[in-house]
Amino acid sequence: MREPKITALANLGVQMRSKDMRIPMPFEDFLKLAAQEPDRIFRDIFQLFYDMVYYYISEGNPENPQEMTRYNFNNLFVKECDNPFFTDLLFANRFLKLTNGFKKGVQNNHIFLFEGPPGSGKSTFLNNLLQKFENYTQLPEGTTYQTYWRLDVKKLGGISRVERVLAEVAEQNGNTELNSYSLFNQDYLQFACPSHDHPILHIPKSYRIQFLDELIPDDSFKLKLFSEREYEWVFRETPCTICSSLYASLLNILGDPMAVFEMLYVRKALFHRQYGEGISVFNPGDPLVERPIKSNVIQNMLNELLKTDEVNYVYSGLAKTNNGIFALMDIKDHNVKRLMHLHGIISDGVHKVELIEERIKSLFVGLVNPADKSHYENVPSFRDRIITVSVPYILDYNTEVSIYRNKFGKNLEAYFLPGVLENVGKIIVSSRLNKESPAIHKWIAEPERYHKYLDKHSLLLKMEVYTGKIPAWLSEEDLKRFDKKIRKAVLAESEQEGNKGFSGRQSLNIFNELLAKYVKTEKLITMDMVGQFFMKQEALKDQLPEGFIESLVDMYDFNVLQEMKESIYSYNQSHISKDIQNYLYAINFEEGDKVTCHYTGDTFVIDEDYFYNFEALILGPGVDYDEHDEFRESTHGEYVSTTLAQEIHLEGKTITDTQLYLSLFDKYKRNLKENTLVPYLHNDNFRRAVLDFGTNSFNAYDKRIKQDVSSLINNLQKKFRYTEEGAKQVCIYALDKKLPEKY
Repeated sequence: MREPKITALANLGVQMRSKDMRIPMPFEDFLKLAAQEPDRIFRDIFQLFYDMVYYYISEGNPENPQEMTRYNFNNLFVKECDNPFFTDLLFANRFLKLTNGFKKGVQNNHIFLFEGPPGSGKSTFLNNLLQKFENYTQLPEGTTYQTYWRLDVKKLGGISRVERVLAEVAEQNGNTELNSYSLFNQDYLQFACPSHDHPILHIPKSYRIQFLDELIPDDSFKLKLFSEREYEWVFRETPCTICSSLYASLLNILGDPMAVFEMLYVRKALFHRQYGEGISVFNPGDPLVERPIKSNVIQNMLNELLKTDEVNYVYSGLAKTNNGIFALMDIKDHNVKRLMHLHGIISDGVHKVELIEERIKSLFVGLVNPADKSHYENVPSFRDRIITVSVPYILDYNTEVSIYRNKFGKNLEAYFLPGVLENVGKIIVSSRLNKESPAIHKWIAEPERYHKYLDKHSLLLKMEVYTGKIPAWLSEEDLKRFDKKIRKAVLAESEQEGNKGFSGRQSLNIFNELLAKYVKTEKLITMDMVGQFFMKQEALKDQLPEGFIESLVDMYDFNVLQEMKESIYSYNQSHISKDIQNYLYAINFEEGDKVTCHYTGDTFVIDEDYFYNFEALILGPGVDYDEHDEFRESTHGEYVSTTLAQEIHLEGKTITDTQLYLSLFDKYKRNLKENTLVPYLHNDNFRRAVLDFGTNSFNAYDKRIKQDVSSLINNLQKKFRYTEEGAKQVCIYALDKKLPEKY
């Protein structure tokens, strides 16, 4: 019986070999694979990067067409990352716009700089991105292939007996210049292309179209291959100088291209940041090394085997990231010189190594602080080659709260009343926004209608848009005005925001202080506590827009009141339905008539009070008689022309399925709920019953109060995530602040 440790090691070996297969395959086998899976095989670095991003992210559908599509980036930037990076909706869409450009093949000759202030998480973002890219290339979905040469020594003439003896003597004497000869005791000379050439490039350019047309059976893919810009590289690019000169030399010796292809193999491309293979990352302090890379061993072997020195085995460090990623961490110190050195390479894709022109196509990326842009801004030709993507401080309060959860624990909400934790995020985000918003002013024609809970700069509204949501408290008119043009204008303003205010590091320190001050108290953290925390510290208060916290409290109060109304309100749906059906039947008759409604079977006498009392529930209190008459006349006209004539008689609907009925039902219900808390505002018994809920003393109250308080507390827990103690706490808060009177 095998020992457990040995068995475990053997199993590990099998798993690792199956996942990380590195054995080269013949070129012919590669072509068979290309014919079967062309979408996966024909990818350059930009297409591979695009596929990597969409492999990790997932898309969520917006709740209505006016809202932005949300993307879940957790698998890309959070899961299995040592330091998670949380993306808000704004950055997510910027990043995807850039990524989609890669797929289209329109942004290849550029360097992509991610710009943001210190503390915005740029380094974390790039490190996680590179980590996931490396991980992806190790998966079957992310596998790409590169050229691998396997030169048959015997077919190329081998070496003489005298050379073998000299090689053995040299090896015994430790002569490294000649030591490589001894390797010819092997049957093959093998090495990978230093520039990671795609194997298909070895088909001569003039033959590629016809060859691929015959090779690939999938007509739909061939249509993309021959017509779309993202695949232009397949027909335009050539192998590196090492591979092309080697191919020419082999052809001279063998005389047959097929014989050359028999020595051409393909290996899985390796991406390894630590070794600078496929991914190279440079910090500002890393020393500059510009000398060419050579291998005397391989060079001597090639010279002796091919009997020529035409194959010059020399390349630069940039070749190691050809068809890979070259990254600069901060444009300062030595990285400024590296950036300047990339100018010609990015523009023309050519790099000079001694006398050789090296073709380089890499994904060049970097990080930059706004203060460091001066290093390249004054170079006009360089500006055209730089695409900047803003990485500001978080502008989505939900994402800000996600950062707190990650840092302080997933059960963070347990310390706060519902909604209060999100409001902490809003306070932090408010410091990062510009006060003036021309787009919001153009959108909201009458901002004063929201003065009871919206701040004077409309930052609370902008924050909701930045989360991808359109708040329900907006009027129908303003909801309709929020078209694509307005949304685009509002979102465009985010490009100029997030470069000031509390940084990511500062916000964590502030939140830690808040927790330390209040988390040990018996009560949950309330909005009052949060407001006092920020308003009593001048260093914090000075960074916040004037009056913002007061408006935030007003908005919180408004939302709490709506939650309480929803929780205590109960209505008899059958009773409301009968009232509406009777009214719709009654408006066809005159005052004083006694009618029997054929919808409900109810018999009643019609008078002015009957009409007025029902209409008051729909129109609200304080509406004059003229408006009642106008409403009645309008309703009667719609009932006769649309409800009866079209929906009931032509479409066969019942009265309760018609648009008029449904509209009246919604307004009736909404107005009933609106006034549901008014009777309890000055009722001391109700307040005491809330405090006594859950105790024996609660049984002493009358049936109606017990029923209403029980519904209120229980529904707050079920519908709005309150604990029992939190529900009681927020009810007392609302009653003591007289919120029903406030709104």
